[in-house]
Amino acid sequence: MIDRATVDKIIDAAQIVDVVGEFVTLRKSGVNYKGLCPFHDDKNPSFMVSPVKNICHCFVCGKGGTPAGFLMEHEQISYPDALRWLARKYNIEIVEKELTDEERAAQNERESMFVVNEWARDWFHNALKNTPDGVAIGLQYFRSRGIRDDIIEKFQLGYSPQRRDALATDALKKGYKAEFLVKTGLCFQNTQPAKAPEAPEGTEAPSEAVGEARSSGTLLTDRYRGRVIFPWLNISGKVVAFGGRVLDTRTKGVAQKYVNSPDSDIYHKERELYGIYQAKKTIAKEDRVFMVEGYTDVIAMHQAGIENVVANSGTALSIYQIRLLHRFTSNITLLYDGDEAGIHAAMRGTDMLLSEGMNIKVLLLPDGDDPDSFARKHNAEEYQRYLAEHQVDFIKFKTNLLLEEAKGDPVRKSQLVNNIVQSIAIIPNEITRAVYTQETAATMQMQERLIASAVQKQVEQNLEEERRQRERERDRRTLS
Repeated sequence: MIDRATVDKIIDAAQIVDVVGEFVTLRKSGVNYKGLCPFHDDKNPSFMVSPVKNICHCFVCGKGGTPAGFLMEHEQISYPDALRWLARKYNIEIVEKELTDEERAAQNERESMFVVNEWARDWFHNALKNTPDGVAIGLQYFRSRGIRDDIIEKFQLGYSPQRRDALATDALKKGYKAEFLVKTGLCFQNTQPAKAPEAPEGTEAPSEAVGEARSSGTLLTDRYRGRVIFPWLNISGKVVAFGGRVLDTRTKGVAQKYVNSPDSDIYHKERELYGIYQAKKTIAKEDRVFMVEGYTDVIAMHQAGIENVVANSGTALSIYQIRLLHRFTSNITLLYDGDEAGIHAAMRGTDMLLSEGMNIKVLLLPDGDDPDSFARKHNAEEYQRYLAEHQVDFIKFKTNLLLEEAKGDPVRKSQLVNNIVQSIAIIPNEITRAVYTQETAATMQMQERLIASAVQKQVEQNLEEERRQRERERDRRTLS
């Protein structure tokens, strides 16, 4: 039997266009693809494939489904065999075994964590809209940032009251287990009894410390107390995590403005992107995604009518995040502020994007502005026009940036040429490499054959290193 975690990994990796494309010639049709149905004698293309929904469907015979479902019908194989087919395609290792009682319990725990997170999302949202502190503090904060009520609803923003155990107490009353409040990161666990406050003279002392929820001798403290809440939804819309921001009036001297969920069985930060669930349809429709740094950047752009935007929350892009985006588009624009930190952020992870076949553009906002602050200074039309007019191809951006740094120094110019060559060499498409080689040679005022020769040499070195890496990995598996 394939364990649940591996099944989830296979399902997340499987792209319906890739799978159906193995058997059907597909043509782009708006945000979808279409082709002749493989399940009946189709004369006119009636088989539609949706990369956004990750499903296929024939409008004549009705057959289709998920990547695994398509394979089961087309190849006449079982569900486990379809998963094995997909695992081979996406190089996912399967270790098959009979699930133990503990592993079955772990699967049930994952589902319980999703249920707890969904309840917490609604609890935070209700606290924002229907409690005195939520309205006076949390809602006022969002409105001070210019965030409209419809956007608050769209992203299900919330507020966590200042009381240390407000969420924990309500969760326990509702029957949610303390272990899942801790495992999801909603609460901290404290096994040391909190010191009860002294009672005024002539009154009875309280039975337990004020402000701490208690369950079976364990004290729980809310992680996000006193913060506004940004729920994280995964690609299918499940609540996997939360981000909490301390309010502006309290940020002075605060080391950590944002507190985020820790990694858990249902959340791994390097595999998720904030806003992907709200953005995926528009990403496919526009065939482009804008990458920004933070929650409010995503929200500000939605208010400006730009919905094909996600955030990696200040961390370097991972291979998992890039492949998630590649399900919907090959085109990405890195959108950051124009200061030194923004330029540095724009350069991070770009070689990994290029190696995955992504076409990169860079857009730096005027110095001092980020996507959020820029949105508050311009209307939606001005914002969209600025984005359309100021995107620069990444290789050209990087070349001009390094040329400025070299400032005519021949040695530094030679180093920057090697830097650009390394980026071009990892692009998988040979034609794209050739185009960038031509443009780089023209920009650098060098002979194209010299750049082309250096690129080809680097390509060969990369292939040799990949071969050696595969051999090392094969030897490692053999020894283990």
